[in-house]
Amino acid sequence: MSSLTILTKEKLTDCIHLYVDVFNSPPWNETWTVGSAEERLSDLVSTPKFRGYTLHIDGKPAGFIAGNAKRTSKGMTFYIAELCVDPSIQGKGIGSTLLSHLEKELNREGIQSIYLLTSPGSPAEGFYERHSFTKNDNRIIMHK
Repeated sequence: MSSLTILTKEKLTDCIHLYVDVFNSPPWNETWTVGSAEERLSDLVSTPKFRGYTLHIDGKPAGFIAGNAKRTSKGMTFYIAELCVDPSIQGKGIGSTLLSHLEKELNREGIQSIYLLTSPGSPAEGFYERHSFTKNDNRIIMHK
């Protein structure tokens, strides 16, 4: 049995452990600790215009999606900051369910533009392309 719920600060614990499991595994191979993941996700939940949803299967967190809305010169857009799915059940529609639910909620609120960042050539890039996301040729990512 699956259930989709709104992600709140009070419900972050399961997401923190899932985040560490997902992003410390291939292809990301990052070095998250429970403490650093807790800080990142707590900060995200505290962001103005935050939205997030968690999908549980048989009471266990299977995945979550989270981000925040932002004003642009053309109206409101939504930034997907995180989409995590338990690695042991990836490819079974969890990410698609979360993304679809988020899109429906945003559409209902009049937000029709969504953007995100991901690694080129990663499985995530293909996932988003299959869901009609395209690369933005008008922007580049720079860092120092």
